[in-house]
Amino acid sequence: MNCAFCGGKVNLEGKVNKNDTCLHCGKDLRCCKQCKFYDPHSYNNCREVLAERIVDKERSNFCDYFVPRGSHGGKINRKQEAKRALEALFKK
Repeated sequence: MNCAFCGGKVNLEGKVNKNDTCLHCGKDLRCCKQCKFYDPHSYNNCREVLAERIVDKERSNFCDYFVPRGSHGGKINRKQEAKRALEALFKK
């Protein structure tokens, strides 16, 4: 992936952790602006409709829907996604 802030190439091995930063500029890698769902023209700046609102889009967060920009996100398990959507809908 390329860093959304400086454009530097970042080689990822496995998942992006909350503490991972860009080697070139030091910005957080697991933040909204580094996610493939980030869209400044969408509601809450995110195309994932079930994601919780994140105020600071440039800071690291624990969003369950984070997928690094430019990646395919792995194989989608539709049953698991549907279950997660239902749980989020009826969450107290």
